[in-house]
Amino acid sequence: MGTEISEPLILDKESIDDGAGIESELVPEWKDQITIRGLVVSALLGTLFCIITHKLNLTVGIIPSLNVGAGLLGFFFVKSWTGFLTKLGFQVSPFTKQENTVIQTCVVACYGLAFSGGFGSYMIAMDERTYKLIGADYPGNRAEDIKNPGLGWMTGFLFVVSFLGLFSLTPLRKVMVLDYKLTYPSGTATAMLINSFHTHSGAELAGKQVKCLGKYLSISFIWSCFKWFFSGIGDSCGFDNFPSFGLMLFRNTFYFDFSPTYVGCGLICPHIVNCSVLLGAIISWGFLWPFISAHAGDWYPSGLESNNFKGLYGYKVFIAIALILGDGLYNLIKIIYVSAKEVCNKSTKQSKLPIVNEVIDNESSKVLAEQRKRDDIFLKDRIPTWFAASGYVALAAISTATIPIIFPSLKWYLVLVSYIIAPALAFCNSYGTGLTDWNLSSTYGKIGLFIIASLVGSDGGVMAGLAACGVMMSIVSTAADLMQDFKTGYLTLSSAKSMFVSQLLGTAMGCVIAPLTFWMFWTAFEVGSPDGPYKAPYAVIFREMAILGIEGFSELPKHCLALCFGFFIGAVLVNLLRDVTPKEISQFIPIPMAMAVPFYIGAYFAVDMFVGTVILFIWERINQKEAEDYAGAVASGLICGDGIWTIPSAILSILRINPPICMYFGPSLSSLLGNRLAIIWKCIV
Repeated sequence: MGTEISEPLILDKESIDDGAGIESELVPEWKDQITIRGLVVSALLGTLFCIITHKLNLTVGIIPSLNVGAGLLGFFFVKSWTGFLTKLGFQVSPFTKQENTVIQTCVVACYGLAFSGGFGSYMIAMDERTYKLIGADYPGNRAEDIKNPGLGWMTGFLFVVSFLGLFSLTPLRKVMVLDYKLTYPSGTATAMLINSFHTHSGAELAGKQVKCLGKYLSISFIWSCFKWFFSGIGDSCGFDNFPSFGLMLFRNTFYFDFSPTYVGCGLICPHIVNCSVLLGAIISWGFLWPFISAHAGDWYPSGLESNNFKGLYGYKVFIAIALILGDGLYNLIKIIYVSAKEVCNKSTKQSKLPIVNEVIDNESSKVLAEQRKRDDIFLKDRIPTWFAASGYVALAAISTATIPIIFPSLKWYLVLVSYIIAPALAFCNSYGTGLTDWNLSSTYGKIGLFIIASLVGSDGGVMAGLAACGVMMSIVSTAADLMQDFKTGYLTLSSAKSMFVSQLLGTAMGCVIAPLTFWMFWTAFEVGSPDGPYKAPYAVIFREMAILGIEGFSELPKHCLALCFGFFIGAVLVNLLRDVTPKEISQFIPIPMAMAVPFYIGAYFAVDMFVGTVILFIWERINQKEAEDYAGAVASGLICGDGIWTIPSAILSILRINPPICMYFGPSLSSLLGNRLAIIWKCIV
């Protein structure tokens, strides 16, 4: 479910600078934690990670956590800059872990908008390409429900919806972090990482990790450049179409496409996620789609185009939707139940959440002093409740007035109702993230999509539902991210006020950088083409969800609804099985959400990610400590190098400079002759 990290680990003497306690550590004022050099580095890294997030969003839709890369690269850039200036004789202010935390927070807030901004889901689902892909004659898919991407309206929309989540739960930061003592595993792990950078031994390890990251970044960049020369014109050339396991499996999308990004994702993602993705690919492309294809002419008309929803394409999309909804709704109900139960336990003094008091009896008074200092620093720079409340009300009023101008079908009263209930949903999501490390913002967005689309109806319901999805996703996602950053700041002795301000600045950067970097993809490549490298798989899925909210299931192919129902129930049962079985068994049970992705996209990226997980598995068996220290750096280098190559690749595409060579694989002449002779022999017999 998530990284298993308990709070007492943070108090381990290994994490304290050479054994010295934090009670004597000087902590800079909150204004000094936010620096010009930090903001410049944040903007540069935010741009890089936005490009990487867009690339993943528009290809497979799986976004691994890049927090390790953000913290490590932030440390590297500032340390290199301060070291360079010191050698020139300039006096520079020291680089503190608080400044490192601010940079990491700013970068994550910036590239987070590349995901929650819907550039690979609800926003691009509004465009004309997705409309045509579904079909002009498809019931509920109206030509009036089109809004093509534009820098102006996308930037404006992000500015009016992205900041509300930051104000919605700020008054509850003490309740979530200190009173409930929520773990927030990713935030805790990031804090441990940053704390380790700023110890003597940790700085030495960080230097080695940076060298490792730089090495694999260079390898990835050079390899991506080399691949480009053989990719030719069209979508069937190059290493991206290399039939690694033969042409028959290649036709069923089983091949290794030599992508550093997907191999890097396999190194970062847990083994069970990678294995679940591969299992989903085997079930769908190995068995289910060939089985359904064999019934062409009976279950659906034969001879349809590959992207016709009345054929096999409809099964692919709707069964994937069923798995996603089954997994998402189960975990949503589960987290609401767990959250309510823990709140009740807290009120009766029976909380089972991990708390530092559990170890205080076994630790010296030094640990208690450290704990008190963390609490004092966290509570010192208060963010007034009146400021948060008035900020939320003012932003909600601006958004309520602005969104109907951008999306006329989403009426102001629907926006207002969304903002009234959003803080409660944001609390549920933030609490659940703190317990399980699962941010279910996309699930809340899908629920809002269905409800608003069905309320508005056929006259504009598609656009209204997609826009409402964006409103809900932005609020609950940014609220959970902020609370996670509060936890990181608490453990690195960073001011809560500097965390809040850095989130504001990072969000503002993201509102500009995320649309600009997406625009690079949109103008350079044919985004959304089912035969291109940037298929934008979730665009079709989100638009179909909106249409389903209006039209129902009447137009699905034969037996498609029954299969969808079966996979929906299957996703719920598999999740239930994961929760009721012992941990030694449940850790091997697949995750339905991860299984759903290849159902629609294909098996090729599952093969790449599995290669990554096999490399990590062997590495862990050979040298566990080395794998723990360097796997994240290797993965970040592979992902970043391939992501950086996207920039010159896009420029070459805009300038209409095509690769000089097309490396293509097809059946040999003898195979073709053999097939034809076999056909003639069958006819004779």
